[in-house]
Amino acid sequence: MVHTAYDTTELVKGCQARIDAVASHSGKLFLGCSDCSLRIYAPSSLPTDPSSDHEIRRGSYSLERSVNSFWRRAPTAMEVSHTRDLLLSLSEWVAVHRLPSLESLVAIGKTKGANVYSWDDRRGFLSVGRQKRVIIYRLDGGREFVEVKEFSVPDTVRSMAWCGENICLGIRREYMIMNSITGALSDIFPSGRSPPLVVPLPTAELLLGKDNIGVFVDQNGKLRQEGRICWSDTPTTVVIHRPYAVARMPRHIEIRSLRAPNPLVQTVVLRDVNLLLQINNCIVAAQGNSLHGLMPVPIGAQIVQLTASGEFEEALVLCKLLPPEDSSLRASKESSIHMRYGHYLFDNGNYEEAMEQFLASQVDITYILSLYPSLILPKLAHTTVHDKAESTESSSQLSRQSSEASDEMEAGLATQAQLGELDEKETKKMNHNALMALVKYLQKRRSGIVERATVEVTDEVVSGAVHDGLSLSEPYRSKPSAKRRVQTHVSSVARETATVLDTALLQGLVLTNQVKGALDLLKGMNYCDLKICEEFLKERNQYTVLLELYKCNGMHHEALKLLNQLVEETNNELTKKFKPSIILDYLKPLCRSDPMLVLESSLYVLERCPTETIELFLSENVPADLVNSYLKQYAPNLQSTYLELMLSMSETGINPNLQNELVQLYLSEVLDWYNGLKEEQKWDEKELSPTRKKLISTLEVISGYNAENLLKRLPNDALFEERAILLGKINQHHLALSLYVHKLKSPEKAVGYCDRLYDECLNQPAKPNSNIYLTLLQIYLNPRKTAREAQRKVAPVSQMAPKPANSKLRGSRLSKKVVEIEFAEEARFSASGTDSGRSDGDMDELSEDGQSQDQEGSKGIMLNEALDLLSKRWDRINGAQALKLLPRDTRLQNLLSFLEPLLKNSSEHRRNYLVIKNLNSSENLQVKEELYKHRKAVVKIDADSMCSLCHKRMGNSAFAIYPNGKTLVHFVCYRDSQRIKSGRSGSQSRRL
Repeated sequence: MVHTAYDTTELVKGCQARIDAVASHSGKLFLGCSDCSLRIYAPSSLPTDPSSDHEIRRGSYSLERSVNSFWRRAPTAMEVSHTRDLLLSLSEWVAVHRLPSLESLVAIGKTKGANVYSWDDRRGFLSVGRQKRVIIYRLDGGREFVEVKEFSVPDTVRSMAWCGENICLGIRREYMIMNSITGALSDIFPSGRSPPLVVPLPTAELLLGKDNIGVFVDQNGKLRQEGRICWSDTPTTVVIHRPYAVARMPRHIEIRSLRAPNPLVQTVVLRDVNLLLQINNCIVAAQGNSLHGLMPVPIGAQIVQLTASGEFEEALVLCKLLPPEDSSLRASKESSIHMRYGHYLFDNGNYEEAMEQFLASQVDITYILSLYPSLILPKLAHTTVHDKAESTESSSQLSRQSSEASDEMEAGLATQAQLGELDEKETKKMNHNALMALVKYLQKRRSGIVERATVEVTDEVVSGAVHDGLSLSEPYRSKPSAKRRVQTHVSSVARETATVLDTALLQGLVLTNQVKGALDLLKGMNYCDLKICEEFLKERNQYTVLLELYKCNGMHHEALKLLNQLVEETNNELTKKFKPSIILDYLKPLCRSDPMLVLESSLYVLERCPTETIELFLSENVPADLVNSYLKQYAPNLQSTYLELMLSMSETGINPNLQNELVQLYLSEVLDWYNGLKEEQKWDEKELSPTRKKLISTLEVISGYNAENLLKRLPNDALFEERAILLGKINQHHLALSLYVHKLKSPEKAVGYCDRLYDECLNQPAKPNSNIYLTLLQIYLNPRKTAREAQRKVAPVSQMAPKPANSKLRGSRLSKKVVEIEFAEEARFSASGTDSGRSDGDMDELSEDGQSQDQEGSKGIMLNEALDLLSKRWDRINGAQALKLLPRDTRLQNLLSFLEPLLKNSSEHRRNYLVIKNLNSSENLQVKEELYKHRKAVVKIDADSMCSLCHKRMGNSAFAIYPNGKTLVHFVCYRDSQRIKSGRSGSQSRRL
């Protein structure tokens, strides 16, 4: 980086003596010469700007005044305190003069022989290095210096500078930090082979010289991370003039940037310069009898130089130095530099850095996207008159502020127009890195643009709601108002910009294989153009992103259609990852919002994964009636599958209508199967098809179906097990057990039936607990009662279930039909009731018929089954009633397995009851004994006994004793206290 930062001009020429010290005040130059004289030079021409009276101007200066013998010895240093109008100089000692009169205020005698000093103009402190001492003074009252501290140092001080509250000293060939209050010294580092050089910075930090290197340290002497300045040679003097550091070399003056890596800015060829320092707005260099000025080139001109030479970063740094009143100019220059810098980086393949510059320039995203011609973008068609006027005004303002910025933008656009012809360059820009950089750029710009678009949408919604409210309050408003409403809509420029951004961002994410990022974009609030993005994703087979695009736009029909196609195409490598479960995942959030769409789209997955689909319907609470009716109409083969899976997941969750629907489906299928086998004469009652097994299991498990209607559908000569279950549901247990015993020849199922009913009675105490085992025992032992008597004893079905007005007749017919089926062999049944055990009257009747029963013998009696039932269920059967039912010739040996546990259990219960009785008697005696003890209590009352309530002596009054046997009270006091307690309790109850 080499450009012209300073222009050299000769300020003073041909001075009569060598210039040893220079200062400036009110635009005049004060020269301390080697002949101990002070010469004052003034500019030859008057200033055109009154505000620049104190600045050093270009051009020659002429001698205005000369004061001979101003010092006794030639001065070594001199400076002006502009805030106090004082001239400080060091020659034989430190002297102070008033300006502009040059009145001598003070000559600090103790500083005689000093070789260096440092002035802190902000606080008015002066530090002087004299031999091996450091003396600190404070300016008091503007005329006197008061000594504050004096400290000794290891050797003569050769360089010093204030740094905050501390003083940095260059002693011998080392640097030290001295605390100005305590005088404590701390070493920093050696200065190398060169003499120590301490240069203060405006930030209260320091630049310390070490040979040809300048090291930055803070005010405590700690190294800073900014680095160091490497000079071409060992400097004698260094001056800080932001943003540059200027060093005096033996053969030239070297200017470097203070910004790392501190590149060389300019070299000024001036030989044998004996003095270099900063004065006001410039740097002066004394060369023998001449004085040269290094006048800074205007910042704007330097920016133009740096930009033209491609030093964009340095140009941006200089932009920060423009005065605050030129903020608009600075903004336009920075934007222009960022744009040119971005194009430079983009052309050289540094895409991410280029996008950072474009982002800083705040250029419109459409301009950046024009660098990527392969991206398909929507057209910006909506621009209001207000936007055009605002844009025109903004453009004219920018052109007035900086025509240079607009020229650079036009140059950039012209360059972009030529990109279409440079195919090779275009291909380079469209590589992966360029797209990655574009994606990051768009993501950074997106939040602000989307936020503005959202605000536009909100404003339109609010204005529309207000307009609708006014329309409701004025129903007879004329039609032209609607037209005016359309014209007053808020501009949609921000939404169009957001559409362009999101559409380009989606394409960039897909082209850079950032599928997850594309999905995240679509899942959130986005403005992607549907048509462009749909075509783009289809061309690149990005089906996952396309599905999310459909979903975020509410195009569920299209998404589900695409999903079905992808799942069916199993041969394609791109579609192998699409499984039916993906369809279920898509349908899940739609179950609540659009259940009909879910049903229409679920037929495919119902056929392939019915369990998961039913789980989806159940977990998302899709109305079961709606699902069932839809399947019944469009997929009847799946209806039973849906209902049975629903039943398996929740037995109580399925409503009675659906339970009845499922049973009817099973029964219809079983009847078809039965009719087919009957025609072929292959029917076997014991044969169970899978559907019949489901029917029997379902009839046993659920209870929501209509048993009477199902009984009407059953054939008279088959399906006896189903009939038995249905009879049990309507409390016709006697008939059900008869079917198990006589038709099905399955005593095991009869016993199982009794067990289920018994357990239900135990779990439901409110349900009548009739002894069903006695009913089964009667069936075993009395198989030949007449059918007419059985029909009389059987309770009609109409009395066991809800029925209409004519249900009595239908119930009697059903009972009659059942009896005809059961007793086709004209068997006689027991006179016992259906659901209850035999009563004493029944037992008498049975005993009266004993002779006839003995005459018939054991013909037809299932004695072995009856004895087996008694031995296995002895704890559930009333033993006395069971014995009355048994034939008289039954041997006791056969009843051993029944009577032995029964008698043992009875004896055990009797013993337990006796033990409980004795324990109760013992407890009663203990309570009586305790009562007698309390009644024997003795209370001694003497003349000193006091009432615990009124605290008076008992005397001969009636008394009462509390149960503890110690509290003694007057009977009257006790009675009054009881009355008070009863009154309080009564008032509290009334409040409640």
